[in-house]
Amino acid sequence: MIYAAILAGGSGSRMGNTHLPKQFLSLNDTPIIIHTVEKFLLNANIDKLLIIVPAKWMNYTKDILHKYLSTHAKVEVIEGGATRNETIMAGIRHIESNFGLNEDDIIVTHDSVRPFLTHRIIQENIDAALKYGAVDTVIGAIDTIVESTNQEKITNIPIRDHMYQGQTPQSFNINMLKGAYEELTDEERETLSDAAKICLLKGHAVHLVDGEVFNIKITTPFDLKVANAIIKDSSVVERDPEEEVSFND
Repeated sequence: MIYAAILAGGSGSRMGNTHLPKQFLSLNDTPIIIHTVEKFLLNANIDKLLIIVPAKWMNYTKDILHKYLSTHAKVEVIEGGATRNETIMAGIRHIESNFGLNEDDIIVTHDSVRPFLTHRIIQENIDAALKYGAVDTVIGAIDTIVESTNQEKITNIPIRDHMYQGQTPQSFNINMLKGAYEELTDEERETLSDAAKICLLKGHAVHLVDGEVFNIKITTPFDLKVANAIIKDSSVVERDPEEEVSFND
């Protein structure tokens, strides 16, 4: 089975004075999260789509899904955890409890506030996760990366050709990720915020999938302005060949 998990636990603290978490803010008159959900519903290979949100926003999420997408058998809204990784694990526990786990099951995890991912990115994540077990979506670093371990002086300048900027989706064989997470110490669980890093730490290779420069994460007012400009430029936003699919299945 191929599962997708849209992680929608952000509070939007960097978005400034807003009464809604950032994933529910309007982008071209539609909530950001709806744009993201639509991209996954257009991929026929995904068997189940979990939208994982804080408990207090579950009903609100269900309401806007019904308003903009009516109903869809693939979609389920569930409660997340206190951290990003605990939210992913909440999704995995839900899958295990309700559907069981098979050796080749994978989960495609994605930020709810990255609405510009493409069909290619989703499909390449699926294909690579089935083949390799763990993959991360990245783009090559454009600027020189400067490291400072004390926030005062440069301690290292890595070779730019070796550097990448991480995006999402990140996709995993579910049993692999579950096993790696269960091996973490309490301290590691508190400090590790990235599922791909968990796999690396436990000895699993993480392969790369090419992202897109416009696959941005909307976290600040400036990001939202950029996103509105992107969505109005039809030459940038991919038009999916399956976009006529009905959301009333």
